[in-house]
Amino acid sequence: MSASMIRSFGRHCPFMKRTGTAVPAQTHQLNALVSRCPIMHKATLSVNSAASEAVVAEPVSDPITPTPSVEHLLEPTVFDAAAKEKAHEAYQNLKRTHPEHVQHLSACPVVGEEWAKLQNVDAILRSDVIPSAFDYENFFEKKINQKKDDNSYRVFNNINRLAKNFPRAEGKEKEDITVWCANDYLGMSRHPVVVDTMRDVLLRHGAGSGGTRNISGNTRFHHALEDELADLHRKDAALVFTSCYVANDTTLQTLAKTLPNCVILSDEQNHASMIAGVVNSRAEKIIFKHNDPVDLEKKLAALDPMRPKIVAFESVYSMSGAIAPIEEICDVSHKYGALTFIDEVHAVGMYGHRGAGVGEQLGDHVMDKFDIVTGTLGKAYGVIGGYIAGSERLVDTVRSYGSGFIFTTSLPPAVTAGARASVAYLKNSQVERNGQRQHVRELKTRLNELGVPMVESPGHIVPIWVGDAKICRSISDKLLQKHNIYVQSINYPTVPMGQERLRVTPTPAHSTDLLDTFSEALLDVWNDAGLSYLAPNSQTCTRSMINPITARPLTAEVY
Repeated sequence: MSASMIRSFGRHCPFMKRTGTAVPAQTHQLNALVSRCPIMHKATLSVNSAASEAVVAEPVSDPITPTPSVEHLLEPTVFDAAAKEKAHEAYQNLKRTHPEHVQHLSACPVVGEEWAKLQNVDAILRSDVIPSAFDYENFFEKKINQKKDDNSYRVFNNINRLAKNFPRAEGKEKEDITVWCANDYLGMSRHPVVVDTMRDVLLRHGAGSGGTRNISGNTRFHHALEDELADLHRKDAALVFTSCYVANDTTLQTLAKTLPNCVILSDEQNHASMIAGVVNSRAEKIIFKHNDPVDLEKKLAALDPMRPKIVAFESVYSMSGAIAPIEEICDVSHKYGALTFIDEVHAVGMYGHRGAGVGEQLGDHVMDKFDIVTGTLGKAYGVIGGYIAGSERLVDTVRSYGSGFIFTTSLPPAVTAGARASVAYLKNSQVERNGQRQHVRELKTRLNELGVPMVESPGHIVPIWVGDAKICRSISDKLLQKHNIYVQSINYPTVPMGQERLRVTPTPAHSTDLLDTFSEALLDVWNDAGLSYLAPNSQTCTRSMINPITARPLTAEVY
């Protein structure tokens, strides 16, 4: 084979193209690559002698001669008749002995009898018929393009919150921005009680914990925080995790794996962390309708009364603000012998006279119906981390068997100390909760008066309904670029497609002046987008302080 033909073959050979192999200069170097090629390696076991007798009807290595095309390689003059006959015989033998390789060998110019019949050479060169290394980068590019095409691709805004000027922040270019969508609901991340505590512990004990809870990462600050949380929820014990995602995932999968033949009944709108725990447990799962104790009871009634069961649900659903009929779900669960697992992530610090959540808001008798309660230290408490609280034996079981707790570095002492300070402070102070509630009421009233559609919500989360991913993202971008107001657009998969929204979370620091600015800016971008309004003060805009399931007041004086 001439040097020019080697170059031509190298440019078109799928193996060398896809692996990035350099085109060799000599025939013997090309032969050295054969053993690496998934097609030619099998073929040459039978046709090595035939391949070596191939006679190329072309002048040898003339640098001025144009490189022959692939079509030229298919012409009858390229291989002599004797070599082609032997190649054909070898192909037939291989077809009988290794039929699984036939479709691949058809792409090879030496042994593929179908090669000469192909009319579109480029098609076979571009196809995925030829086995080679998986094209990871191309696959990833296609997956990312899918997200961009359906407008669910996420771009992270550069928001640098300013502790001394909360809820202000600096943007990428240090422009002044007002944040309206943070989960730091009460502004505790910059409260002196928290910051001063963390500073003191940081200077004394350093930045990290040094290991897992079992290996040098267990401190008095971890125990003090767990005692504080157990007291908050009126439980025997608590256990701190690196996040509530990890707490939910680890606890659900650990309990469901440990309990024999356990089944988990999960609300259809549960958070991804709870879904992960259900899936990772490999236990049987049953999905019940959102916030529907009647549907839950039907499903529980069909199960063996002696079978271990866990009913998992949330108190406040983060993207809609919906609040569950907690007492009814607990009563139905216990009627059929199930453990109750409630996620109070968006409620702790916010509801109840000590901030224990919606359960406490409804009364201690309701809170006592929780077998397992999970919460976060990263939202109303303003720090980071998650936890569970429950009976001493249940918590100890998760501590002893939960891989998500055992095999990870523990939270730093400064973090656990700051979190404990925040929890303890909000057990007594009502100032932050009252201020936040006032501003939520003001915002809901203002939006009602303007006719801006809201997702019905009885709590502190104010979702503004858009219903289109592209428009929702555009409104969010324009608020930031034109008005220096940051409200994140919420798109799929956080919410279903067609249910896109802006999620607004006023804090105690969102004053009336800031509310005025926000309302004017929202109207400006709303009009630019050509979105419609509802009738002012329409009852379809937002739900009042009525629980949608029980049709009774949720919190008489809260929102």
